[in-house]
Amino acid sequence: MRLSEIKKKILFISYDGLTDPLGQSQIIPYLAGLTKYNYEFTILSCDKPHLYKKNKEYVENLITPYPIKWVSVPYHKHPQVFSSIFDFYQLKKKAKALHKKEKFDMVHTRPGVPTLVALWLKKKYSIKFLNDVRGFWADERLDGGMWNLKNVFLKKIYTFFKQHEYECIEKSDYTTCLTNHAKIEMHTWTNITGQPVAIEVIPCSVDMNLFDPGNIDQALKQKFKTELKIRDDDFIVSYLGSIGGWYLTDEMMQFCRILLTKIPGTKFLFISPHRHDVIIEAAKKYAIPADKIIVKNGARHEVSTLLSFSNYSLFFIKPCYSKISSSPTKHGEIMAMGIPVITNAGVGDVEEITTKYNAGIVLKNLNNQEYQKAALLIAEGKSFNKEEIISGAKEYYNLENAIQKYLYVYKQILG
Repeated sequence: MRLSEIKKKILFISYDGLTDPLGQSQIIPYLAGLTKYNYEFTILSCDKPHLYKKNKEYVENLITPYPIKWVSVPYHKHPQVFSSIFDFYQLKKKAKALHKKEKFDMVHTRPGVPTLVALWLKKKYSIKFLNDVRGFWADERLDGGMWNLKNVFLKKIYTFFKQHEYECIEKSDYTTCLTNHAKIEMHTWTNITGQPVAIEVIPCSVDMNLFDPGNIDQALKQKFKTELKIRDDDFIVSYLGSIGGWYLTDEMMQFCRILLTKIPGTKFLFISPHRHDVIIEAAKKYAIPADKIIVKNGARHEVSTLLSFSNYSLFFIKPCYSKISSSPTKHGEIMAMGIPVITNAGVGDVEEITTKYNAGIVLKNLNNQEYQKAALLIAEGKSFNKEEIISGAKEYYNLENAIQKYLYVYKQILG
């Protein structure tokens, strides 16, 4: 057997479960694509027990065609911090046992708890380490209100993870990130030796076959149309994804209320996996009639069909420090469907992408004046070219482009 035919074994560690929507959209497709190039994977993930029970078989079916093994350990949420410490030790124990069996050539991790395991593996066993910075993990917890620095204990935890973040960039064999803004920011961190370190920007990508308006299941669409009582003359503004945290529910409802005064036929379709009661209560708070709010949880294969009702798709994300590193998966999926977005500046590269591809309306600030201006543009019939938006998604968010960038990084590390 030639050296080029020997498969490289990769351990991929994620604190996001494969049974979460994120695992199915932003882990499996990349790794499945990389298996074509002589890599085989073991995925070690932390899965929420209820989702693991519900989606285990679905995930196993997704990975069955590929040389991908999956090992899951239960995710713990409470008590705060101590649950993460426990999860670290169970991931470390499992990773050690897996390496003893598989002899991994590289560990590829997402930030936070998994990088603690990866750095330990590198130091103890000299395994190559790809530091996949999918966000400024410690700062996300700060900006999302999960960690309060007035708490002395949490302040120490934050400081520990910031130092760990620097160490990962310094000691990993390569670093990737999601946005150009994050790369620029990380190159300003002068406490890291060897700056500017090599960083490859790989935005969240989209399965262009799944999110293709030409591939919509029309029978399923008719079923949803009947179930959700959507009429042909309804003007649909959708929201895709989770609610709360950095996703600004109140601000979105404020905008929805203003838009409703200008286009009374508007209905707001929230395609969201959970917290439906929060959406309904927020709508009540801003006097949006109940018959104008539609809430639906769609399985991954149903999301594009639900999105296809949209005239526009809305998302406001908190424009804070940690979000310069964010590449919202929803943005690429919406663009791939040819749907213009209504969004805000200050989040990753979203403003630049939306502007470059004429793919929607970007609010400079989240205030009444900007809401009124955007709503007026929409009411006056502001038009966008569906094919131009889709073309932009294919250029920027194409899954195959991301796979090729990861392939380049893998070759830099492993030869």
